[in-house]
Amino acid sequence: MAEPWWRTGPQDVHRLEDRISSLYAERCHIDRDDNAIVLVNKVRTVHVPAAWLAVLLIGPGSRVTHPAVTLLADSGTAVCWVGEQGVRLYATGTSTARGSQLQLHQAWLVTRPKERVAVAHRMYDMRFPGESTTGLTLRQLRGREGTRIRKLYAQHAARTGVPWTKRDYKPGDAFAAGDDVNRLLSAANSALYGICHAAITGLGASPALGFVHTGNALSFVLDIADLYKAEFTIPLAFDLAAQGLTSERDARTALRDAAVQGKLLPRVVADIKQLLVPDGSDLPDEDLGALWDDGDSVVSSGRNWSATHHLDIIPEPTDPTLAEPTP
Repeated sequence: MAEPWWRTGPQDVHRLEDRISSLYAERCHIDRDDNAIVLVNKVRTVHVPAAWLAVLLIGPGSRVTHPAVTLLADSGTAVCWVGEQGVRLYATGTSTARGSQLQLHQAWLVTRPKERVAVAHRMYDMRFPGESTTGLTLRQLRGREGTRIRKLYAQHAARTGVPWTKRDYKPGDAFAAGDDVNRLLSAANSALYGICHAAITGLGASPALGFVHTGNALSFVLDIADLYKAEFTIPLAFDLAAQGLTSERDARTALRDAAVQGKLLPRVVADIKQLLVPDGSDLPDEDLGALWDDGDSVVSSGRNWSATHHLDIIPEPTDPTLAEPTP
């Protein structure tokens, strides 16, 4: 088998659930100093141990060196290039995952209607603790979720005294839409998406293969993030608006602190495993580097198979005119 391009193995990197959830950097120079990422701007210089970081969100006005990206990749730290105010995700780098077994299992679940509905039901069960969802259709579950969220908005508006009319979201420019609470919700949700994205890719699952959401490159990210909005981003947005803290940075840093206090990252990891592998079995995260064979079997890569198998794949001629001429 060919050697993997990375230098570290799973035993050499910190577990995803033990890491700092996310770090956002904009308008700075990002370099490397030994095993630390160095963030430099006109005001100060900050050193961050790469192996303790789950995801680095790189915003506009930043430049990053090749050694810094090499260290982040080798440490299993996800790297995301995001837009102004961290609202849009443009590109992502590597993560701690080394194999594709969990992603293959996720694809199996999402392409079979019965299994897909079962996963979606487990997601709604997590949103309605103590309530039975047995026998409810997905349409009924969506309706119940919509009612719950509307009540939450009204409750937090009454609790904080912040006026609320409706959720106002403008695709493509989320932070520019609506009033202060809506803009804070968009900013906090964006940071939550980054944390969930890092957990999903870090475990080796696919961010695109959603069970409730579909048709988007981040469908599974949206699925997972929806599990935590009622507890984290919705009350946070109303609390910040009540205090007059209405900038995007206020939302992002407040969510970061809440994620640490609420141990969000370990919860996301555990919930993803519970959704995809509810029986508790661990799918191996190995870099098999294999070739797919007939059926469900695989064969090793990094070798030339022609010496032993080329005669098996050349068909015998059936047309006499195609046979070799007799000397």
